[in-house]
Amino acid sequence: MRFFKAGFLRKTLFGPLAVGMACSFAVTPLQAQPSGLPNLGAASAADLSPALERTLGEAIMEQGRRDPTYVADPEINQYLTQLGHSLATSAATGAGQEITVFAVRDPQINAFALPGGYIGINSGLVVSSESESEVAGVVAHEIGHVLQRHVARGMTQQERSGHLLMASMAAALIAGLAGGGDLAMGVAAFGQAAAIDQQLGFSRQAEQEADRVGLDMMRRAGFDPQGMVKTFGRLMNASRLNEGTGGGAYASTHPLSIQRMSDMENRIRSQAASSGARNDDVFWYIRAKLRVMQARSGTPPANVVAEFKRETTLGGPRAEAAWYGLAYAALQGNDLSQAEEYLKQAGWPTTDIAPVHNLAVALRIKQKRWDGALRLSQEAVQRWPQDLGIALSRVDALQAAGQDTEALTFLQSAIKKWPREARLYQLQAGSYERLNQGIEARRAMARYYEQVGALPAAIEQLKQARALSTDFYVQSQIDVEIRRLQETVLANRALLERFR
Repeated sequence: MRFFKAGFLRKTLFGPLAVGMACSFAVTPLQAQPSGLPNLGAASAADLSPALERTLGEAIMEQGRRDPTYVADPEINQYLTQLGHSLATSAATGAGQEITVFAVRDPQINAFALPGGYIGINSGLVVSSESESEVAGVVAHEIGHVLQRHVARGMTQQERSGHLLMASMAAALIAGLAGGGDLAMGVAAFGQAAAIDQQLGFSRQAEQEADRVGLDMMRRAGFDPQGMVKTFGRLMNASRLNEGTGGGAYASTHPLSIQRMSDMENRIRSQAASSGARNDDVFWYIRAKLRVMQARSGTPPANVVAEFKRETTLGGPRAEAAWYGLAYAALQGNDLSQAEEYLKQAGWPTTDIAPVHNLAVALRIKQKRWDGALRLSQEAVQRWPQDLGIALSRVDALQAAGQDTEALTFLQSAIKKWPREARLYQLQAGSYERLNQGIEARRAMARYYEQVGALPAAIEQLKQARALSTDFYVQSQIDVEIRRLQETVLANRALLERFR
């Protein structure tokens, strides 16, 4: 889905990546749309198999996480990924596809899909949404592109420019596998490929197919399908208002909008009603948090505060979330007494919303009230044992109180629940280091780097750990880990070399 203006194509790592690989229901000129999806056939299916597509996605995300606009907030990304998971598992076909949804701090209303099931959601999209179903509609459309393998098809078009795109991409990712120090320049090479913006401009058929699949997912997952219609309608209006102004909110007219809106409305009328009425109040709190984070990239804080205060008059979960947003903003500004007062207005300590309790723990840590932070975090873990954000707050409280041994014990159980959460290994490494367990600290950091896709850095950490050890058994274990990662690097390189 591409509905960003030209100015969104920022000169950061995600900029060229989003241009080159974003799925789109773009506001783009008609001539930028390929006439139809390329014929996959046996050759293109082999060229970009699901395994290779995932490898590309992981390598891209390794670089994307370094971008300053990437939102590395587990609470936000867990919510978005769970939202994506609930949709993907409700798909009529292709439900086995792994979906990872992450946030990007950018006020533009935008979302994009990368290879391998990675979906980026701009903060501006969430902040501008008036319901959870509106965000779900965007995510569902993107998942529709993923499940129909539109990304793979677009990246393997049998044209010279398509080959150049893949060759540039492969060269940059191979540089990353080799531990190249100037990888940013390699990734920027994606933006130099001929007609990148046209490579993944999907056809009318592909866009309507993503709409159809997305609407069906929403209905099966219990979301209101009208959420997708409302989001598209907002985009249509913004595009029409800014048409011809140059540098408006959207690049140009969307020639398919009216047709697609009609098609969506007809499908909704012809389908059975949604199987449920999902409406997670946590959405409003995630939205409030992203509004504060987004303010760091240009929105005047006074405007953010004013909007929160307006929403506090609306009543219900939205009003309480606005108080939470004010508390979060105050905490970020180190106004601890004001943050405490806003938290009470948000319903703490009686509210049944995990982000509010999470914020209370963070406030106690900043106040250096260790006993309070430990007590609140323990109560929160007991109340929300499956919440990653709560678990991380517990670790923060333990480490801040100097209880690294207890933190390690808790981290071991947390890693069993969330084995792919990189932050847990990083925190583990910090506690090991403070306890003067240098070998285990480096092995934990190696696991952290492996989870984020930085395999050369992981191998280097293991080599350092091995050099510190005099235990033959430990050295042998580390040797096995190094060989495994080296073999993975070689296998990934072999996959990528096919496109050079």
